[in-house]
Amino acid sequence: MNAIIGKALHTPSEARYYFRTVNDKELARFSERPMTLIRRTVGDREAILGKARRAGYTLANYAFPRRIEERLSNLQTLGYLGEMPNRTQMVFGAVDMFRFFIVPCADDYYRSKEITFGFHTLLRFLDDPASLMDPTGLMSHRDVIIGHLMQVTHADPIYDLQLLHAIPDGLEELERQIEQMIAGTHPRQESIGAIIEDPEYHGRLLEHVREFRANPSKCKPLLRENVANNPHFGEIAETFGDLPSAIGYFASLPGNPIEALIRVLRVREFPSSRQAAANDVHSDVDVPLGTDMQAA
Repeated sequence: MNAIIGKALHTPSEARYYFRTVNDKELARFSERPMTLIRRTVGDREAILGKARRAGYTLANYAFPRRIEERLSNLQTLGYLGEMPNRTQMVFGAVDMFRFFIVPCADDYYRSKEITFGFHTLLRFLDDPASLMDPTGLMSHRDVIIGHLMQVTHADPIYDLQLLHAIPDGLEELERQIEQMIAGTHPRQESIGAIIEDPEYHGRLLEHVREFRANPSKCKPLLRENVANNPHFGEIAETFGDLPSAIGYFASLPGNPIEALIRVLRVREFPSSRQAAANDVHSDVDVPLGTDMQAA
């Protein structure tokens, strides 16, 4: 690739220099055959054992939610959590996040890159199944969140940075692992390198993480191009793009499972008002797109 690989890149300018030397089509995601990419993301025996351990960690947290009480407490102390949604609200809030934002926004982005969204999702799953087991990230191991940030060019990384802020050494470890990815020395280099489709993403992410660590409250969004340039996705990102707004939205949903299910079946578009979308399960009218729902 380039001689700068193999040494740690400690400044954003070094990262930008390296990534300018790599053309999109030189990335493994565009240049290697599908079966080669699959083999790379599956990895060796040690990598598979690591995936199993991380998946087991997530499953244990689902089974025993008290395991994450310290993390939730830290999030509240940092001001990222207000009223905590119940389990029904969390589940159906995650459904809305997927159907209104994550899936359509990602599909739009990958089509612009001439990448098949389904196959890309398969590679992500093979790289780390746990990254697709926990839509909110609250149940995930630190390294699952970090790996997810590095394998996916995010619509806006701020949500995951806020999650890591509540985990001891989470942001410090994220910065260290991004530096490893840029230097070509990360343990999951082969696997993540088979997925990433933007040669400049890790350099931008490193700079963004350092800005967030310096002053979380004044860190500017790092929006993916199809979010920054698309008013529809940009508007929905105001609800789901950061942790306080997303959790606030979840908490506004019906807490009763039957009412929540009725709402999911009846509300087919991003709601025009939180009250109509989240709490009115008796309305027969689909709610139109395009109104700000950012949590207070």
